[in-house]
Amino acid sequence: MSRNAEALATIRARAGDAPVALGLILGSGLGHLAHAVDGVAIPYADLPGFPHVSVSGHNPHLHIGMLQGVRVAVFGAREHFYENGNAAAMRPALEVLKDLGAGSLLLTNAAGSMRPDIPPGDLMLLSDHINYNGRNPLIGEPTDGRFVPMADAHDPALRAALRASAKAEGIDLKEGVYAWYSGPSFETPAEIRMLKLLGADAVGMSTVPEVILARFLGLKVAAISTITNMAAGLSDEQISHDHTKAMAPLGATKLERILRHYLNTLR
Repeated sequence: MSRNAEALATIRARAGDAPVALGLILGSGLGHLAHAVDGVAIPYADLPGFPHVSVSGHNPHLHIGMLQGVRVAVFGAREHFYENGNAAAMRPALEVLKDLGAGSLLLTNAAGSMRPDIPPGDLMLLSDHINYNGRNPLIGEPTDGRFVPMADAHDPALRAALRASAKAEGIDLKEGVYAWYSGPSFETPAEIRMLKLLGADAVGMSTVPEVILARFLGLKVAAISTITNMAAGLSDEQISHDHTKAMAPLGATKLERILRHYLNTLR
């Protein structure tokens, strides 16, 4: 039995066979949303092939159950490229998500802003991304499926639905381009100036590999960044992981309202 088959069997034994409508990967500050799922929480350690997560403040459990009346699969944590140098670390988990019946994936993350009109505490809906890292999770994939078209990788219909949910909640949800930087060190001011010239509006250390993998698997994708800081050189604040963890809840409260409203529209 393959690792994915073992993981899938474990999940179905604990959570039942009913398909999930969508998957949700939680970034910094949103871990509490996983605990709102009315269902079961399965440690990644119990699921063969699932990622190893070493980042403090993250919740390495798969939560499956009902949230706002919709059956969801919520990943309480992701493995970042900087943890083990593996851009495809989330592939087995996303393959299992697909096997569970999901057609869509919503991604969240913490990011640094390069735009004065998107300050810390605000949210940014990803309209597109820049793979500044250059690593691709499909390197080594032997099939022609590896040639994934990335136009509209961030699904226009999903983005429109999230914008509508934000508007209904009275939340200003701006859109912009996200640049993936490998980390774990933060960017230099010179690198931020370069990324701005390339057209990026925010920068972070995740999400892009998952978007590529999800599109490869045929999942529709949308992503929202919680802005935790201005990028290096754009303010006097001291950027650190502790700062990210402290600031993430400011935007996470608004993001949770958007996500809950969106789920309500799916019932």
